[in-house]
Amino acid sequence: MSFPPGASDAVRVGGGDINEAWRVRMPDGGTAFVKSRRDVEPGEYRREAASLRWLAEPGTLQVPNVVALGGDYLALEWIEQGSLDAAGAEELGRGLALMHAAGAPRFGEWESSARSEESHATVGSLSLPNDPLADWPSFYAQRRLIPALRAARASGAVSQGGERAVVKVCERIDSLAGPAEPPARLHGDLWSGNVLAGRDGRPWLIDPTAYGGHREVDLAMLQLFGAPPARVLAAYEEAVPLAEGWRERVGLWQLLPLLVHAALFGGAYGAQAERVAVRYAG
Repeated sequence: MSFPPGASDAVRVGGGDINEAWRVRMPDGGTAFVKSRRDVEPGEYRREAASLRWLAEPGTLQVPNVVALGGDYLALEWIEQGSLDAAGAEELGRGLALMHAAGAPRFGEWESSARSEESHATVGSLSLPNDPLADWPSFYAQRRLIPALRAARASGAVSQGGERAVVKVCERIDSLAGPAEPPARLHGDLWSGNVLAGRDGRPWLIDPTAYGGHREVDLAMLQLFGAPPARVLAAYEEAVPLAEGWRERVGLWQLLPLLVHAALFGGAYGAQAERVAVRYAG
């Protein structure tokens, strides 16, 4: 594994299912979190670093600073972890609402300096296209559901019946997606493990794959693998109210991460994705 020049005292730590992760001492005496992977896609860590900077721009939520960046490693500010307290849950909800409201240029398009080269998003080891489209329903169907479905079918995790159901969802997406909204500044992979709490109980966002999308997508992902504190969603709605019917659309947006997990990990994710697709296929 690679480390920043001059890094020392590397200790392996938990870092997810894809990367190897280390706690290292930097030459200036500070501590950093380093992720590395031998088969990392070219530009993957550069895109993550750019995502972190883009999410930090509105100043609504904490994200770790980029300490060092190489082709096969990313070193980030070390976060001493604690538990999210009540004030932290409120900060998370309000901060997400205001981060989303900071917006994006178009659906799929994000940091202006990266528009010419950041044409896809990486979720785990799966690449999804970010080529912009004018409206969210088209982007979600064409740039998210269909590519994720192809990957899940190729891995054998989704049946032909499941494929038909997802295709039907894509055909009906205009009637399912709810009221039109402007592009939001999305984290892009906001499951509960990508929200850390510091020792002071305040939230941090990590491991983004940012893009311009629908704000309900981040909130749906946050609810997929465990429920966030009730105060998170309440504070979000108080800051920037959600559109009518958003709760009925949670499963629609969760279909994407379920297909991604089916493609990457198989298991029960394929069957779960199929059940959700059948529900919305009509």
